[in-house]
Amino acid sequence: MSSKVVAYYRVSTQAQGKSGLGLEAQREAVTRFAAGSGLSIAAEFVEVETGKGSDALERRPQLAAALSRCKKEGARLVVAKTDRLSRDVHFVSGLMIKKGLPRFIDAELGMDVDPLIVHIRAAIGEHERRMISQRTRAALAAARERGVALGSPTIGKRNKNEARQRAAMLRPYLIEMKGLNDEAAARELNRRKVSAARGGAWSGKTVSRVRLRLGLN
Repeated sequence: MSSKVVAYYRVSTQAQGKSGLGLEAQREAVTRFAAGSGLSIAAEFVEVETGKGSDALERRPQLAAALSRCKKEGARLVVAKTDRLSRDVHFVSGLMIKKGLPRFIDAELGMDVDPLIVHIRAAIGEHERRMISQRTRAALAAARERGVALGSPTIGKRNKNEARQRAAMLRPYLIEMKGLNDEAAARELNRRKVSAARGGAWSGKTVSRVRLRLGLN
């Protein structure tokens, strides 16, 4: 078996803290695991996603790219924790049996763990997601009954926080591309299939906005 692995990190802007694993914590966990297991990280892919439906592979361009790299390198995919791959049992199971792809590695569980344990971990993640959703709906309903306004100011603040979080996730890419102008950086981000906001393509204007937010202009 190849000693190469491809690291995949995922941050959901709507669920940043649910797993206790932000981007840097995921990278640290995977790097520590690889070093302790005699594995070399051939490539890293970072996914920043929002909203429902993100468990569909077509909504995960970075995961698709990571899987393609695994096939090319004969490597295994490694994640810090299974729920960073997905909180959907069906999605996780599908990746475990995907033709031509070795089983992915959960750095927290270790190498060659029994697939049943991975299924259990995925089921727990799915249950947690469902319970969080139910608690959120109940809390919002209770707030409405108390007369709490749930309007645009809250949504606007959340959107600004999400924009800042997303910009922070993109910082490593834009630092690497500091020698490129906005248009060239946009082309490179699109070439690497790094998703822009709402899954769209990058333009020089959007790169400029992110750089300004990060103080990289």
